[in-house]
Amino acid sequence: MNIRFHKKFKKRYIKLPSQIQEKVDCAIFKFKNNPFESSLKNHKLSGHLKGKRSFSVTGDIRIIFEEWENYTEIIMLDLGSHNQESSPIPNDT
Repeated sequence: MNIRFHKKFKKRYIKLPSQIQEKVDCAIFKFKNNPFESSLKNHKLSGHLKGKRSFSVTGDIRIIFEEWENYTEIIMLDLGSHNQESSPIPNDT
């Protein structure tokens, strides 16, 4: 699995408190080992994020991503609260 990070993801990650950054790092590690581990709650998104997927970091924090070729290629697109407005994400990384 090759994971890349969109500039929007990187900007939001840097602004997080260090304890949340550690949880994000742990969730990404779990995801890399098994993207469908039940604690991650990996699922398809709908609405303006249709075609994207997300998984949980904490009860409120999630990572939005795209996957290609059966999880061979991953782009982590955005990071934030479930309630946080997430705008459509362009395809550039």
